[in-house]
Amino acid sequence: MNTRRHFIALLAAAVAPLAAQAQTAFDHRYAAWDALLKKHVRWLPDGKQSRANYKGFAADRTALKAVLDTLSAVPKASFDGWSRPQQMAFLINAYNAFTVELILTQYPDLKSIKDLGSFVQSAWKKKFFTLLGEERHLDWIEHEQLRPRYHEPRIHAAVNCASIGCPALRDEAFTPDQLEAQLEDGMRRFMADRTRNRVRGNKVEVSSIFKWFKEDFEKGHGGFRQVEDVLATYAELLSDQPAEQAALKAKTLRVGHLDYDWSLNDAGR
Repeated sequence: MNTRRHFIALLAAAVAPLAAQAQTAFDHRYAAWDALLKKHVRWLPDGKQSRANYKGFAADRTALKAVLDTLSAVPKASFDGWSRPQQMAFLINAYNAFTVELILTQYPDLKSIKDLGSFVQSAWKKKFFTLLGEERHLDWIEHEQLRPRYHEPRIHAAVNCASIGCPALRDEAFTPDQLEAQLEDGMRRFMADRTRNRVRGNKVEVSSIFKWFKEDFEKGHGGFRQVEDVLATYAELLSDQPAEQAALKAKTLRVGHLDYDWSLNDAGR
């Protein structure tokens, strides 16, 4: 019996490091994806919009495929054991990386991500990648995972739809330890961009994101119970004028929505 117990103890000691390695093997720093973003995404001079060099991404298709394969290889059981920030960073990075891949499937012969859809199926409903063990589409990540599971409205300034009207694609990967700062920075850049959100007279004109996903800004995160609460929080970014800032904070301005620019966010155009 002692011999058997000794054997079991030795076996457990041998297996433990392997199990620990399996848990820590995934790179939550996303070094490979981060390197591609740093190489092929640039901020415009105002620091509020970015452009993607899809020609450069195409030249690095092998490196991009390695990133996508790494994301696809994550088992659902491993994902389920991760922390909330780890899960969110993974899903946001996956959305952005697979969006780049989707664009490359027809680049340069497209002017918009919408060109990749059809009358019966949008580009976001196309199943073209595997994630957490099943074939997925981009809408699955955003509308079946990120939005309903995490109730974090700032993800709308993090996931990028490859369009000029969309909040900027960051030139870095999202990471669990920096997630909060990255979400807030993305939201602040978005709100400060007067091409997407601005005050005009007695009206505040905002991105259509606030119309399409209005319910996400009404669930109490960050104290947001209505879109006007968001505008009040970021009043100093929406306007340089004290009177307009005061009106935003008092929530007395009418809210209108701007047309969305679906043009490709291509650095070469």
